[in-house]
Amino acid sequence: MQPARAPRGPLEGALTAAEEGRRLSPAQAEALLTRAELLTLGRLAFAARLRHNPAPTVTYAVDRNINFTNVCISGCRFCAFFRPPGHAQGYVLGRDELTRKIQETLDLGGTHILIQGGLHPEIGITAICDTFRFIKENFPIHIHGLSPPEVVHMARLDGLSLGEALDRLLEAGLGSIPGGGAEILVERVRWLVAPGKCTADEWLEVMRLAHAKGLMTTATMMFGSVETPAERIEHLARLRALQDESLAQGRGRFTAFIPWSFQPDHTALAGTPPATAVDYLRLLAISRLFLDNFAHLQASWVTQGAKIAQVALNFGADDLGSTMIEENVVAAAGVCFRLPREELVRLAQDMGFAALQRDTFYRPVAAARGQAGQA
Repeated sequence: MQPARAPRGPLEGALTAAEEGRRLSPAQAEALLTRAELLTLGRLAFAARLRHNPAPTVTYAVDRNINFTNVCISGCRFCAFFRPPGHAQGYVLGRDELTRKIQETLDLGGTHILIQGGLHPEIGITAICDTFRFIKENFPIHIHGLSPPEVVHMARLDGLSLGEALDRLLEAGLGSIPGGGAEILVERVRWLVAPGKCTADEWLEVMRLAHAKGLMTTATMMFGSVETPAERIEHLARLRALQDESLAQGRGRFTAFIPWSFQPDHTALAGTPPATAVDYLRLLAISRLFLDNFAHLQASWVTQGAKIAQVALNFGADDLGSTMIEENVVAAAGVCFRLPREELVRLAQDMGFAALQRDTFYRPVAAARGQAGQA
């Protein structure tokens, strides 16, 4: 008679589920995040990456982050970039400077701009739509713009519902929405780090409405400030649930998930120990395993640097993000990595992958295929 097998513990059950490619519960994800061995997580996440993207290819984009203003009333404790209204260093980007930045992006082979700013007390939907129309009338470029907190803020300024605001933005040329301002989608955390921003429910509602209108969006997580492991998993669970809903509708959806680590220097949370590279890789791997309805996972070389970005390609990431011709928010916290297109291609090739330039929708950019092959 065989002895009865001891019941499997939470970690063992979670490892088995991950090995078999089954959907993880939040409790299983938390057990993996906090207790699984790092290299085991990497192996499991890489296998999950291959289920989603089996081709030996890593994608990247050429774009520019354009911050149309740094004036913001949110007062986020993690942000070193913003300036309050009336500050001598506050600015609103003029048309001449906007033109220069966009033309330079196009000249460097860029396909889109990521245009965001602060919660400016005088810039609402009408004003930003004028800017979007100016861009679309003068440049053949895709607008990936406005985080959900900006949409909520601007809609309130102009007395519009979120649906009305999104309709006006679409008419003016908005092409997709970035996932900024998510931080951690748990109210306890948001009240501590971003009390002036929209709620987690409002962030999700902007994305829900955007998807229903056919817009593609991305999702992000800023981790390593004051949240717990369980709250990180709650954030992922809320994203996965909304993606299930959006995929069932068959219109817009989240195209990718981008986790990045909080950079404390020069912020109101200075002195907080920064997340380590190991913390980042663990969170990245869990994201790939838990977000089974997301096609793509992006490595954050902007906060982690080139070497960890390469390692991330073995921890679930299939995309190296953007060349980031310009980036201001993370740089304001004292972290400033820069990688040209040729370096992104080399990073991928050194890890055994082909590199392919993509657009916002993860479609190959035809002109980039030859360039990537020649690099």
